[in-house]
Amino acid sequence: MRLILVLIAVSFFTVNCISQNQVKWTFSYDSDLNGFKASAEINEGWHLYSQHIDNEIGPVPTSFNFEENSMITLVGSTKEPESLKEYDENFEGELNFFKDKVEFVQELKFSKSTILSGSVTFMVCNSTMCLPPKDIPFKISLDK
Repeated sequence: MRLILVLIAVSFFTVNCISQNQVKWTFSYDSDLNGFKASAEINEGWHLYSQHIDNEIGPVPTSFNFEENSMITLVGSTKEPESLKEYDENFEGELNFFKDKVEFVQELKFSKSTILSGSVTFMVCNSTMCLPPKDIPFKISLDK
């Protein structure tokens, strides 16, 4: 029984470590775009799902959650570049995703310096497996 518990713990730890290392996120304010920018560098062989996928066949789409701040207005929705649309063996269907790197941008309106906080939820897969969805918090300064 003890051996089974140790194996489960090691498996969970291994999957959790792999998940954390497949995508490197950076968050910033881009004054030229007047927006929040989330940049993802995706390890070779892995892909990150778009915000816009048919969720009935399985993967968790990338999503952004912005904490309420009365000094900030979000303008429209979070934009992403055109994604790849290919057959995904893990879910046996065509899905939208990104390889290598991608930048998401959320246009903002604010009149004085403040803090933007929130999190990104994402899921990554390779050709043989998917890792559990992960939440990454962010907190950036918006300077006027």
